[in-house]
Amino acid sequence: MRKLLNGLLLVFLSFSLVMQAQSTASAQVSIFTIEAPQLNAPKKIWMYLPKGYATSSQKYPVLYMHDAQNLFDARTSFVGEWNVDETLDSLNAKVIVVGIEHGNDKRIDELTPYKNEKYGGGKADAYLDFIVNTLKPEIDKRYRTKTDTQNTAIMGSSLGGLVSFYAVLKYPKVFGKAGIFSPSFWYSKDIYQLAQQAPMIKAKLYFLCGDDEDAEMVSDMQRMELIVSENQRHSKKLFRSEVIKGGKHNEKLWREHFAKAYLWLMN
Repeated sequence: MRKLLNGLLLVFLSFSLVMQAQSTASAQVSIFTIEAPQLNAPKKIWMYLPKGYATSSQKYPVLYMHDAQNLFDARTSFVGEWNVDETLDSLNAKVIVVGIEHGNDKRIDELTPYKNEKYGGGKADAYLDFIVNTLKPEIDKRYRTKTDTQNTAIMGSSLGGLVSFYAVLKYPKVFGKAGIFSPSFWYSKDIYQLAQQAPMIKAKLYFLCGDDEDAEMVSDMQRMELIVSENQRHSKKLFRSEVIKGGKHNEKLWREHFAKAYLWLMN
């Protein structure tokens, strides 16, 4: 897993050098920038609005996602996009997606709740504070959103999977659902202790990883699933888990299983 993290870090540091010429983002996608005082930096936000948004008056659930550079556009993704916009268009999905760009060399800091002795990090509290107290109020003001817990979800992969799980523990009254793909639970074992000590986890959780990612990926994820299962007790319907045979730690895995996770989480 350490090799994976080193490789991903090189990818993110190099991504500006390998941008493709033509955008693949659909017409439903737009971008704006917002100041993030918690992070002492501006943040670029990618917005997906469902088909028919402009001509309707209805309100929509919201899915917050990390690493926005990899969600919608092959031009900004080094190793392929998730095709979130095309997938949701094909499903005629009634959802707003808020993609938050990672901070390049600050990505590890933003997406890790605890410091790792070798890789550092541990500033996810500031990142989530930005999402909850700066970004979400702005999104709810600008767009027609359903603002309640059950209509607010968060999703990501790798470190994004880790911070998405952390988010539902830290802000259970904000995030009622989480998509947790290939979570980097190895980064700090403190996340297991936090989950064990948490009040009953009421969030709806979708765990997914491949069996060809890392020697410890499946066992680490299943260890967390056991904690969640024991914590939720009578709420077994609130989480689902999949281990994909041959699945590797990449956008291909996450892209191919995004639709199924979305449909289960948001319906």
